[in-house]
Amino acid sequence: MLLNRIVLTLVMLALLMTPAALAQDMENPTIAILRYGRTALNDLTKKGILDMLQAYQFITADERALLDEEEDLEGERIDIFWGDAGMDLPTANIMVENALDRGADILLTLHTPLTQVAANLTLDLEQPPLIFFSIVSAPYTAGIADAPCIKLSNITGTQAQVPYDQFLPLARLQDPDISAIGVLVNAAEPNSVFGVAEVTKYAEALGITVVSAPIASLSDVPVATESLLDSGVEALLVSFSTVEYRALSSVLELASEYGVVTIGNTVGRVNQGSHIGAGFEDFYREGVVVGRMLTAHLEGSMDVAALSINALPSFGVALNLDAAAEAGIQFSDELLKLADYVIENGESTQDLTPPSLPDIPLEERRAADLEFLAGLECTPEIIAAQQAALERE
Repeated sequence: MLLNRIVLTLVMLALLMTPAALAQDMENPTIAILRYGRTALNDLTKKGILDMLQAYQFITADERALLDEEEDLEGERIDIFWGDAGMDLPTANIMVENALDRGADILLTLHTPLTQVAANLTLDLEQPPLIFFSIVSAPYTAGIADAPCIKLSNITGTQAQVPYDQFLPLARLQDPDISAIGVLVNAAEPNSVFGVAEVTKYAEALGITVVSAPIASLSDVPVATESLLDSGVEALLVSFSTVEYRALSSVLELASEYGVVTIGNTVGRVNQGSHIGAGFEDFYREGVVVGRMLTAHLEGSMDVAALSINALPSFGVALNLDAAAEAGIQFSDELLKLADYVIENGESTQDLTPPSLPDIPLEERRAADLEFLAGLECTPEIIAAQQAALERE
């Protein structure tokens, strides 16, 4: 009799629970936002991600304020925690393992080395978390995927694609007679290996020799840079490795002493002292694109397994006239005409207006975002074509 009353009570309680009450009992999805190291450029990517989460009402204005300060969040709809490896590979491994131990449902990874670590550490898990990656220049060289649609079912993201066919001609515009350029390469970083391979391909097409010097640690960077400069290269391309990035000031200082022009592989390198900055520039859009993928998954309107890796190249050019003057370098008129902005007399002409999403109704935004994602669908025909291309290589 007592058992019957207990069962009846439980049934009545279940009937009284509203869908909202049931939803509150369900655990929020947990997202780990992990980056290899912090830069002003990946701060723009972070902003794009958070803008999308707020636009889709997964985070409130008050929650956004906490996330802007990179505070961990137990929110109304989603939970978020942060990780930063400080551009150190062993730390990146520990950070990803910690995220897995904390039960992250989604790893949102920034940069090639960190995404490679996440892919490797989750490869053999029976129920791996989803991985959405961004600011990854070499997903295929790093083994994160084989092709845009030839990938593990729990992984997708967006490739920061540098149009090297536009990047290399800048060296020729600056010096029509240039014959050799130097570059540092870290064999342990797929993004470095990939970048140098692309540079070499397009440089050879222009009749320019690429001279490379290996680096593996911070202490290698000044010695390798000096060896390139002593070899007579007429330009240095920087920086394709996170090791080089951490020692970039020494690279730029040495090049200035030799009067050799430096060409950074992103536009923002001029803000760090590079003479020319060129390459991928739309880091905010990287965040928006991965935010589209993430919000569509959270709403249940997109299957990660069927979503290809996105790649939308962008290209910009900036010049540091102050750094060039200190090195005794004068820019060509052709290069000056190409510049999107310059730094001169300590002032930049760069438009520093923070990027933002267009102010449109959510339903209109959702329709546009789903249309964009539909263009990334991995159909059987696309998969077959990509598989055939891989087999021909």
